[in-house]
Amino acid sequence: MTTKHGPLTSTNDADVPRGNLSGFKKYLKNDLVAGGLVFLIALPLCLGISIASGFPAIAGVFTAIVGSILTTFLSNSELTIKGPAAGMIVIVLGAVTSFGYTGGLDAAADMQAYQMALAVGVVAGVCQIVFGLLRAGVLGDFFPTSAVHGMLAAIGVIIMAKQLPVAVGQSAKGEPLEIIRELPQTLMGANPEIAVIGIVSLLILFGMAYWKGRTKNPIVKAVPAPLLVLLVAVPMGLWFDLAHEHTYTMMGHEYSLGEKFLVNVPFNLFGAMAFPDFSVFTNGETLPAALKWIVMFALIGSLESLLSAKAVDMLDPFRRKTNMNRDLVAVGIANTAVSCIGDLPMISEIVRSKANIDNQAKTRFADMWHGVFLLGFVALLPALIHRIPLAALAAMLVFTGFRLASPSEFMSVYRVGKEQLVIFVTTIIAVLATDLLIGIGIGIATKFAIHFLNGVSLKSVFFPYLDIAEDVDGNVTVDAAESAVFSNWIAFRRQLTAASLAKGKGVTLNLSRTKLVDHSVMEKLHELDEEYHHAGVELNIVGLDGHKSLSNHPMAARKKVAVS
Repeated sequence: MTTKHGPLTSTNDADVPRGNLSGFKKYLKNDLVAGGLVFLIALPLCLGISIASGFPAIAGVFTAIVGSILTTFLSNSELTIKGPAAGMIVIVLGAVTSFGYTGGLDAAADMQAYQMALAVGVVAGVCQIVFGLLRAGVLGDFFPTSAVHGMLAAIGVIIMAKQLPVAVGQSAKGEPLEIIRELPQTLMGANPEIAVIGIVSLLILFGMAYWKGRTKNPIVKAVPAPLLVLLVAVPMGLWFDLAHEHTYTMMGHEYSLGEKFLVNVPFNLFGAMAFPDFSVFTNGETLPAALKWIVMFALIGSLESLLSAKAVDMLDPFRRKTNMNRDLVAVGIANTAVSCIGDLPMISEIVRSKANIDNQAKTRFADMWHGVFLLGFVALLPALIHRIPLAALAAMLVFTGFRLASPSEFMSVYRVGKEQLVIFVTTIIAVLATDLLIGIGIGIATKFAIHFLNGVSLKSVFFPYLDIAEDVDGNVTVDAAESAVFSNWIAFRRQLTAASLAKGKGVTLNLSRTKLVDHSVMEKLHELDEEYHHAGVELNIVGLDGHKSLSNHPMAARKKVAVS
């Protein structure tokens, strides 16, 4: 196994930007500009995610404001942007729905469901703090890649199914498969003028994505597509006079328009605050659901956040590493804080973080500046937010959902291996048919079943077999036996790095006696190779010549070839 290392931006640690007072001053311009550009992307997404989650629109913006400012000083993650994420929509909406959310039919019931969900958010945030203190950040390495991607793709399908009707002036309720089954009939009842706004917004989003992928023009690449959508959708909403209740007739059908198709925001920011209803834990009828959603909030939210932070670290041109445990504590504190004042849960968000990197952010203060810009906007221009059509925000979420579950995702997984596609598709179907927690559990169980079929012994599923030796010259050799799979990787990595990297020594890892090295471990070894390289020592991986790759992909699983 060979790895090509990209050039490090700086080999002198003194030149690496850091989020301290010196870095704040030195990179103020870079971080201010990046934070401002990320703000343009974040504003509509925060509004749309919040509405889709069954929370007040402004709650998502407050999450980004409070969360970004808090985590800037609590986490050492230099380039991640914290805020509400589309991946959490399904969980938050599921929680409020289980507590009696009616989608606007009963304002009192909706408020109670919202406040009960806030109480769940508070406890889940505390759980995340405990996870970080117990150094559970490493658990992000346990979940197999294909199952996680399958879960995210299923979330994407659910988001598209629920937001497509909103983009055409309708609504969708029920279980995911039920919504998908009724989607054609729902779309047939579209409100034409609202549908025009939604369709134009979708054309802009998909058109800009296509254009950016095929042009080198820096101006085109710098234009935030969500901002362009707002620049078009807001005037369209004014043209259709959505601010006033009225009806119109088209092809013999009468349709209504009015403020219900615009974002509803309070003009008093303090009046928008709400507080948790902890009676959800004392009521025997709501307690089981509350406990379930605490697990979902804490586990899935932590997993998404860890995976996003890891992805951002790999994109960081300075190869800075996030302390995942510290980041979990920071996210947990921020989630506890925002839940106490009526806001959505947050994670490290990958799309905005990627935009942050692309816009030349240097330190974590870019995250803070994006929150400051959001605060200034909602404080000074709440009336402008009220002019945003809901159909435009729904279109943005449909686009986000499509990116999570696009055909290219299926093809990418297939190229890694047919068995990975089986896990991926199984997880998607399981999530759609049950829920996120059960669905990803079924995906992991499928992964185990495939490993057993490939000859992995039960005794090596969770415990690696490593023989560690060091010769008189200090050269470290690690011989692995049985299997190197996702479920034993945490212990595998711990023993490997303790014998070498922690001592500043290189190591030769011999995998010749393993029966299977799965795709997740192949990816982790690639990441670990980068880590050794950055530390100035060598990770030499040998012994895979006697293994058969399950596909032509460099990260494909490797299975030991039987010698006849």
